[in-house]
Amino acid sequence: MLGSWGRHRDKVSVIGAVTVSPAARELGFYFATDPKDYFDAGRVVAFLRDLLRHLRGKVIVVWDGGSNHKGPAIRKFLGRNKRLALERLPAYAPELNPVEAVWGWLKYGKLPNFVPRDVRDLDDWVVEYLVELRHDPELLRSLWAGSGLPFPTRTSQHRDQ
Repeated sequence: MLGSWGRHRDKVSVIGAVTVSPAARELGFYFATDPKDYFDAGRVVAFLRDLLRHLRGKVIVVWDGGSNHKGPAIRKFLGRNKRLALERLPAYAPELNPVEAVWGWLKYGKLPNFVPRDVRDLDDWVVEYLVELRHDPELLRSLWAGSGLPFPTRTSQHRDQ
């Protein structure tokens, strides 16, 4: 967040996904930023569409119950994309979400006390740090471990996947 004028504030919205390949035992990270608007359900659908272009096979998305994760646009997209399944996290359990660890690392590990020139400068730094994360498998693994979730393996997945 940058400045604040009444109820308006400059910000960079970020959406992200930590991906797991149980067969290869590898993590990945995909993200998008927007220095002007929030990610509503329609933009979440666009992110999921892009994610499916990069990933093969069945994709299970685990996420919280945020309002931008619900609604007609999400249901319609799910109805047309059978290889995508959604699993909701329990309410008020951000500690189970590895992406929350990414946001904590970004906000408190990389950007504390950072004063950007403007919102575009902030967006540039957010993108740079998230690209850095994408190319650091050890850091991704440690952020996953911080969630307390077990690392999925082929044997821990359902048989029909």
